[in-house]
Amino acid sequence: QVQLVESGGGLVQPGGSLRLTCVASGSLDNIIFMGWYRQAPGKQRELVASISTDDITNYSEFVKGRFTISRDGTKNTIYLQMNGLKPEDTAVYYCHLVKRPASKTWGQGTRVTVSS
Repeated sequence: QVQLVESGGGLVQPGGSLRLTCVASGSLDNIIFMGWYRQAPGKQRELVASISTDDITNYSEFVKGRFTISRDGTKNTIYLQMNGLKPEDTAVYYCHLVKRPASKTWGQGTRVTVSS
C-alpha cells in the first residue's frame, strides 16, 4: 500500500510562486511515474505534469514554461515549482503515483488559490 502526502498550497497573488511537495511512503517498488493533477471547481481533474523514475517529464500546455516538476528519489518525494501563477491556476492539486502492473494512488490534495 502507498500513501501520498502533499503540502505547500496556499494563497498567492497573480504572478507569484509556490512550491508543492509530495512525499510517498509504503510499498514503493515498481513505480512507473508520479505526477501532479489539479481540479478546479466545476471542472474535471486534469494532468499538470508527470515525471518517470528515469526523470522523463511531461507537461500540459497550459503550464509549460511556468511550472517545473522534479523528484528526489532518495526521499521518495516529488516537487512542483509553480511560477508566474495565474487566477486560472486556482485548484486543488493532487499528487498521483502509478505502479506496475496497474496500481494508482492519489493524495488528499492541497489547495492553491491565486487571487489579488
